[in-house]
Amino acid sequence: MTRVGHSDASVALAQLDPVMSALVATHGPMRIAAPPKVEQRFERLAESIVYQQLAGRAAATIWGRVRDLFGPGSLKPQAVLLAPIEQLRAAGLSRAKAAAIIDLAHHVDDGRLELTKLGRMSDSDIIDELIAVRGIGPWTAQMFLMFALGRLDVWPTGDLGVRNGYGIAYRLADPPSSGELAEFGNRFRPYRSVAAWYCWKAADSPSHGDSVSA
Repeated sequence: MTRVGHSDASVALAQLDPVMSALVATHGPMRIAAPPKVEQRFERLAESIVYQQLAGRAAATIWGRVRDLFGPGSLKPQAVLLAPIEQLRAAGLSRAKAAAIIDLAHHVDDGRLELTKLGRMSDSDIIDELIAVRGIGPWTAQMFLMFALGRLDVWPTGDLGVRNGYGIAYRLADPPSSGELAEFGNRFRPYRSVAAWYCWKAADSPSHGDSVSA
């Protein structure tokens, strides 16, 4: 099967819905960084744990310290398991986040989480495997699917930015609930990741004049 790129997916999404069509016209094709290499997936998951519930600048500082502990390209499960938790804590990690990264390392090291196989698994199976790791919830798993694996049909209904952006784009009095958003997203299949990206764009836009009535 030929893999659809973000640009083609944006065009296809625009044909499904007039509001999304307006957002595509305003913001152009979906643009995200290329997915990391397979050997970088562990580091990407560890980074996602560090960034949870922290402001971007603070999280970036702590993440930089964590990476510096191991050196370039050396943040591997085995290295994490050899590092005392106090060393991780000294980099600025909370005890819970340090324990979560160690648990992630255990899952990868003992084979419960086979990162090399994720690309061949279904979205739901990947989420089930990831949320078994301490500190990784559904939202983090969904972000990994979208940005680390390039999956095009992920719909993060619990994401406040997506909910707010949807409400702005469709001129709703209030942002939809997670349950409402789940139903609204059905018409965007199989490009719900792309629709989520445009909802984020709508939420971030300084002016909401590009939204149109549904």
